[in-house]
Amino acid sequence: MARVGVFVCWCGSNIAGTVDIETVLEAARRIAEVVHVEDNKYTCSESGQQSIKKAIKEHDLDRVVVASCSPLMHEVTFRRCIESAGLNPYLLEMANLREHCSWVHRNRGEATDKAIKLIGMAVAKVRRLEPLIPIRMPVEKRALVLGGGIAGIQAALDISKAGYLVTLVERLPTIGGHMAQLDKTFPTLDCSACILTPKMGEVLHDENIELLTYSEVEEVRGWVGNFEVQIRKKARSVDMVKCTGCGECIEKCPLKLPSEWDLGLGLRKAIYRPFPQAVPGVPVIDREQCFVFTKGKEKCRACERACPADAIDFEQEDEVIKRRFGAIVVATGFSLFDEKAYGEYGGGQYKDVISALQFERMVNAAGPTGGHIIKPSNGREPRNVVFVQCVGSRDRAKGIPYCSKICCMYTAKQALLLKEHLPESQAYIFCIDIRAGGKNYEEFVNRVQSEYGAIYIRGRVSRIYERGDKLIVKGTDTLAGIPVEVEADLVVLATAIASQSDSPQLARILRIPYDEHGFFSEAHPKLRPVESVTRGIFLAGACQSPKDIPDSVATAGAAAVRVCELFASDELALEPAIALVDAERCSGCLNCLEVCPFEAIREERVDSRRVASVSESICQGCGTCAAVCRSEAITMKGFTSPQLYSQIAAPFEEILKELEVEMPSC
Repeated sequence: MARVGVFVCWCGSNIAGTVDIETVLEAARRIAEVVHVEDNKYTCSESGQQSIKKAIKEHDLDRVVVASCSPLMHEVTFRRCIESAGLNPYLLEMANLREHCSWVHRNRGEATDKAIKLIGMAVAKVRRLEPLIPIRMPVEKRALVLGGGIAGIQAALDISKAGYLVTLVERLPTIGGHMAQLDKTFPTLDCSACILTPKMGEVLHDENIELLTYSEVEEVRGWVGNFEVQIRKKARSVDMVKCTGCGECIEKCPLKLPSEWDLGLGLRKAIYRPFPQAVPGVPVIDREQCFVFTKGKEKCRACERACPADAIDFEQEDEVIKRRFGAIVVATGFSLFDEKAYGEYGGGQYKDVISALQFERMVNAAGPTGGHIIKPSNGREPRNVVFVQCVGSRDRAKGIPYCSKICCMYTAKQALLLKEHLPESQAYIFCIDIRAGGKNYEEFVNRVQSEYGAIYIRGRVSRIYERGDKLIVKGTDTLAGIPVEVEADLVVLATAIASQSDSPQLARILRIPYDEHGFFSEAHPKLRPVESVTRGIFLAGACQSPKDIPDSVATAGAAAVRVCELFASDELALEPAIALVDAERCSGCLNCLEVCPFEAIREERVDSRRVASVSESICQGCGTCAAVCRSEAITMKGFTSPQLYSQIAAPFEEILKELEVEMPSC
């Protein structure tokens, strides 16, 4: 006979406001094998946990039911609680009276009836629970950081400073990310390069950090503490050991191409560095454009002849690197919404309609115009500049309902920079509203309006078209209720922050979820904001959602702390509530192998029969395999068929009758 204790939480008024706690307690006392019942205003509090520990010892409890909120919120809390009192932590069951009961009911009687049923079902299951022992595995104390933007750089440096080895992988030829393309940062107007470049150099010279640029992850296998990763280091056609970074090869290359770094506003060579402060400072050859690769090996070779260090290597091949890592930090950043989707704005059609990031490159001293703001169509300085916000953001018609968070602020910053560069200019800003939710952000926007004379117009732009050498911006001032027409020399579109186009592909490689917009999903938005559902993989920066630089740095630091916590022990305790295959019953259909999202199922031979087997260290206990197993050969520890069936058949109709509570209709 089990000795079950039931602990009912009021959760302040979250549960008690809808559920009659006294009636629930009386009903719980009548359930078979329940020897102790008590309530608490906040069971998750220190006093609430102490009452559980005390009851376990005084009433010799061997099973515990906590009727409170979601197990996602506090199951780990209560497991630790009963473990400290001497019970196996897996002899606990939670009845979710908050999310499943009080929050979804208005009728107090119905909510109370349901609460009684939920507790009865939890008791029925907990009576059949068996002790489980965590699986212990060694930890590889090396971290992989994907993405070399400010978030990836910060995470790598923080982990390194804790004394652990890091491999930082960036698919571009340089680290720095979008922050390296900016001129100044809001709201302090610090020079972006002045902040970022020292950190880039610190990564390059840190003995604990292995920097792999122009590289991509191709395969990830294994589990938390022991990930096996295959990385392809693409051929730069330049020997990184021999190269001195003198730039002679770049100067002699005759081929000029549009620069991706400058978003087409400037030119680069077929052999190039994306920008002067690139790290590493070794150039890369664009094999899709270089004459040696497109017209034959004997063509051109001007860079090879010019190189004094003999560093040019046209025969260089991709290198496949395999490493073991204990944890992975994903910091792959963001892309920008394609403004061409707004044909009415003329993006990609009119030369003087540019994106906000193109404006950043233009105003940057290291940019294609040397820091001069000009009209791309004729090179003249603009006088009237119109900034259009929410180009893609908060627009369900274009498939992006969310706010991109940073657009209001960088538009205000750009209006300020415009006035500083061209004092005679005038900035007009079309906006839905202003969202300035950060430290000193609101004050910054007010300053742009009061001191720099930026004119904000509340309303969307309907159309932009050319009239002579001017752009006509038509919209509506929704505050004044009148149509507006502005004659502009230059139009800057604040395009939405979007996920990377290949984020779904990377998510499949890493076996982590992503949302409908392609951003990677966290395990819990409040309690586990930088963790993915795959243990050992963490999220940092704008790959998770639109973020500004401070938020990106903060999440990078948080992810680094979680990695260091993981590496603090030589062994890792893994969740034991996983799948188990009965080889005697397994028919060998391997449907489970096909559906397992974590690749935890493998094929084995037992007495010449093909059967499924579960890798305990990889399995996440999702139960998908058990759901498709036709022969019922797969059991989920902690969720066995007898345990679940007992929940379904829990006999509490008699309890309700004795309490004279009418059974609600199904």
